[in-house]
Amino acid sequence: MSTTVQEIKQSIQKNKKRLAKELRESKELLVLLKKSASQKLTEEEKQKVKNQLLDICKSIPAFAVFMLPGGAILLPLLIKLIPDILPSAFKEDVPDIDMD
Repeated sequence: MSTTVQEIKQSIQKNKKRLAKELRESKELLVLLKKSASQKLTEEEKQKVKNQLLDICKSIPAFAVFMLPGGAILLPLLIKLIPDILPSAFKEDVPDIDMD
């Protein structure tokens, strides 16, 4: 199984965009948490907070596996077995974002 340089470049570009999306969502989470200290959140805002906190909780085990020796090989296998291990921005069904 050979991976071409072009496939590697595409994978890096796709994940860079997804990471940027995840960071934007995390920033929104901080804004909502700060807002919740002084006023009541709407149901939509509460759902956004819940979803983003779940994404953060999913990121920790994926990152821990990746950091293990051989984790770069093990993580893709785990993703196949446990698709929910990835935050929502990294799921395949999420459309790529245009960051230009």
